Amino acid sequence: MNLLNALARTSSMTMLSRILGFVRDAINAHQFGASKAMDAFVVAFMLPNMFRRIFAEGAFSQAFVPLLAEYKQKQGDDATRQFIADVTGLLTLALVILTAIGVVAAPTIVFLSASGYEQDAHKFQLTVELTRITFPYILLISLSSLVGSILNTWNRFSVPAFTPALLNLSMIGCSLLLAPYFSEPIFALAIGVTAGGLAQLVFQLPFLAKTGMLTWPKINLHDPGVWRVLKQMGPAMFGVSVAQISLLLNRNFASYLPDHSMSWMYYADRLMELPTGVLGVALGTILLPSLAKLKTAERHDDYSATLDWGLRLCWLLALPATIALAVIGEPLIAVLFERGEFNLQDTLMTERALMAYAVGLMALVSIKVLAPAFYARQNIRTPVKIGIVTLVVTQLFNWLLIGPLAHAGLALSISLAACLNAGLLYLGLLKHKIYQPQPGWLVFLGKLTIAVGLMALALWGLEQVLGTWHGLPNRILAGKLSVLIGTGALVYFAVLVALGFRPRDFSRRSI
Repeated sequence: MNLLNALARTSSMTMLSRILGFVRDAINAHQFGASKAMDAFVVAFMLPNMFRRIFAEGAFSQAFVPLLAEYKQKQGDDATRQFIADVTGLLTLALVILTAIGVVAAPTIVFLSASGYEQDAHKFQLTVELTRITFPYILLISLSSLVGSILNTWNRFSVPAFTPALLNLSMIGCSLLLAPYFSEPIFALAIGVTAGGLAQLVFQLPFLAKTGMLTWPKINLHDPGVWRVLKQMGPAMFGVSVAQISLLLNRNFASYLPDHSMSWMYYADRLMELPTGVLGVALGTILLPSLAKLKTAERHDDYSATLDWGLRLCWLLALPATIALAVIGEPLIAVLFERGEFNLQDTLMTERALMAYAVGLMALVSIKVLAPAFYARQNIRTPVKIGIVTLVVTQLFNWLLIGPLAHAGLALSISLAACLNAGLLYLGLLKHKIYQPQPGWLVFLGKLTIAVGLMALALWGLEQVLGTWHGLPNRILAGKLSVLIGTGALVYFAVLVALGFRPRDFSRRSI
């Protein structure tokens, strides 16, 4: 399997999802703006997403995928199918219980997540009701993530990468079609979340059947593979929970800030998710099963070289995205969101958060590459220890920065802590001799610096030439933004080509 081709396919599917996500957010900005209702939805949607990352995409996948790769290579199809059935049964049972608890305990959960909302009874109650509607999403998306993990292990990366597009389509459809029928139109958006989770699960099942691994869930606690997953999930859940607790505390800080602060952070975060999803998540998705197979085959040199390949691609593609978000944040936000209920003040406040988030973008993407290097070796304790340090540092930054910088300070605290997290993961890989950097890094980074510097100058200069980004017709704004982004990309890649970069240099095969 050519990893570069797999990354291209996965990233293209993720890009489609992200584009639909921007369409969704543009519609949301027009309908709801940066409002109390949108603040409530941000918290309600954050909660099932948080548990999804703990149970499915986080702790579960970290424990499950390396073992699944081992079963696939050493145990044969029948044993692998039985392992999948037993793990699916246990996961389903746990998720049903968790979902029921979440629906019943929604007021308590909202208080713990955004205690500042208690100062506004209507806002608090609206958040509770939205949470109850969205909470079943955790069950559906977690099972969808389980199916996606299996497909990824079978090198079927494109299908799981495409499925988030279905969530965006569902939220867009419900927002446009159902909102007029509710006294609180934001309820339509919450319904779209749960419907989107169901669509993601059902869509992947036929593709799972083609691998021969579609089976009915079973409860079998005598399966030794299940106990191995549970043993790995313990520290993994703690490690992932550290990151989610940090995010939860960050949002709780934001709940005490003026109205709309949560929304400004949300829209800025959505822009950040484009590079982190298209590159970071895509790289992590490909690297985890690939590294797990190399570890099982005891190909240690290839393991290190594959990790080095991932890091170089990370720098090659994430660095220009980081600089671009910092330089042209205002045009991006104005063109994508500034209409209807989303005004110029919202654009400027969102830009502050975006610039703060951009500080940590390289680190956030790098973590998606560095962490799988530990998980693939079934070493979850090291990332857990690093996560605890990161949690403490994040809260320290929150206290220090929220006063002078308000919501932008909270975004900056996440960025600075992400830089620490990535740095400690990198040092840990070197310390445990898991990773040995390949020759040529200094020359590689020097060439990137030249290319990204010229790109930044081109973006800044052209932004000034193009003039105002507010109060113009949408088609004119879209045209100006296309010229701006196109010019920046052209300059960057043209300089890289002139410096000797070629796509074939980043081609790599894996088992």
